Amino acid sequence: MSSVIKIVKRKEREEANASPAAGDSAPAQSGTSAMVRTVKGWVAATRDRLRAEADYAAGLRRAQEYRKEAHGQHLFTNEIAAAKLCRTILLAAGLIFLFAQGTVRAQGTAPASDESLTLDQAIALALRNNRAMKIAQLAVERTDEDISVAKTYRLPALHAFTLVSGNLARNELQVQNPAASFFPGVGSFITLNVERKPTAIFAVSAIEPLSQQYRIGLRIKMEKLSREMAQAKLIEQQNETIDQVKKVYYSILQTQSALDSVQEAVKSYEELDKVTGDYVVQMVALKADQLVVQTRLARVKYETLELSNRLATQKEQFNSLLGRDVGTVFEVTGITELVQFETDLTAARKIALERRPELKQARLAVELATLDRRVKKSEYIPDVSLGFTYLTPRNFDAAVPKNFANVGVAVSWEFFDWGRKKSQLAEKQLAIEQAQNGLKEAQDQVLIDVGDKLRKLQLSGQALCVAKMAKESARENLRVSTGQYRFQTVLLSDVLKSQAALAEASHEYQQALLAFWTAKAEFEKALGEDK
Repeated sequence: MSSVIKIVKRKEREEANASPAAGDSAPAQSGTSAMVRTVKGWVAATRDRLRAEADYAAGLRRAQEYRKEAHGQHLFTNEIAAAKLCRTILLAAGLIFLFAQGTVRAQGTAPASDESLTLDQAIALALRNNRAMKIAQLAVERTDEDISVAKTYRLPALHAFTLVSGNLARNELQVQNPAASFFPGVGSFITLNVERKPTAIFAVSAIEPLSQQYRIGLRIKMEKLSREMAQAKLIEQQNETIDQVKKVYYSILQTQSALDSVQEAVKSYEELDKVTGDYVVQMVALKADQLVVQTRLARVKYETLELSNRLATQKEQFNSLLGRDVGTVFEVTGITELVQFETDLTAARKIALERRPELKQARLAVELATLDRRVKKSEYIPDVSLGFTYLTPRNFDAAVPKNFANVGVAVSWEFFDWGRKKSQLAEKQLAIEQAQNGLKEAQDQVLIDVGDKLRKLQLSGQALCVAKMAKESARENLRVSTGQYRFQTVLLSDVLKSQAALAEASHEYQQALLAFWTAKAEFEKALGEDK
């Protein structure tokens, strides 16, 4: 309304300013016409405003209804999406739980792939999963079955026999006529024909050895000794597996240590490259000096890659030795560089003579040869057995008994063999002497091996101390040279020489460390240790 009044007043002022003379001459007519125009303009403006307000209100109502519908549809869509998301999350959580549970069951007591693997854990895994160990364990179980088989020979031997047959020949029995001697030409008195028909014989026997019990007992002892032999071989394989695990574990540690040293060298060369680059900018050093540093940096990075590849291969071989997936990821833990070990050679040899499985096998070989001779000598004893036999013929003539049941003693004895048993006994005696000589030889070899491994361990320990001191000295020289190079008191060549000396000292130290660990493992194997 105010806008309309303003328009009317503005029009009135414009008309008043445009025609002042007309207003003076006819005031009544101009006033009437101005009022009419004002009212008409006000009515038209009011009508237009009402129409515009009605259109605006209708548009607002339509917009509100559209927003309400869109909002309701959006809420419904959000509810459906939220329900789907909830179901998806629950399903994924259930699958993850089942997968985690299955993974835990599959792994058992094995260490996690992202955990460190200690030497004791590696040995335990190898003894449990190594294939060579499983083969040796199966050999022991086979000897257990052989013992059970040997014991069954003490019990009666039960046999069943069946014979089903038919007579193919025609059997006739002619009874001569007594009057044939008085009256020539008289034929036989009577002819008997046996009917051809299928027959069967069923028999069962039970034989209990008596005198053979002595020989059977000796064979059971031999089987038990064979089991002890297999057990000794299992211990030998166990020691061999432990030795292999230790050597591979130590080689992984040595490679890892070498990789750490090379990575330190990379950092040193990178710092040296940075300092040399600054000197080149300051025109204190030549561009050729920086290229030399960068070349050595590239060479060290190549060594880093080479050691990383070697470490990956060693870990795959180690996983195979442990009897698990070659792709299992693990990290080895460090061990003490220098450890206390037995230095008394006499005590070490005494321990080795008691523990070495090779000596136990040699002693068992002597006992087996002795028992084998006793078994062969027992063949001079006659075989005496107690037997029971039951036999029943079927579909025979009525004159043949239907059942036979007999109990008796069976004796078998080869009283003359043309000297065969005597020669066999002589051969068994030679086998005993051979086993005894093998035992003495094994003892001597064990004593020599223990002494040699102890001396190598002592020598490698001393070499490790020397290499460690040389490495520390080279590292200190490099630190001093690098510091002096920053203040331009030494040449770049001096720093590079110090770096090369440290690399050589680190390489010798790693070799000495691996030699010490290997010598330690071999000495423990020579002592017959099983852990």
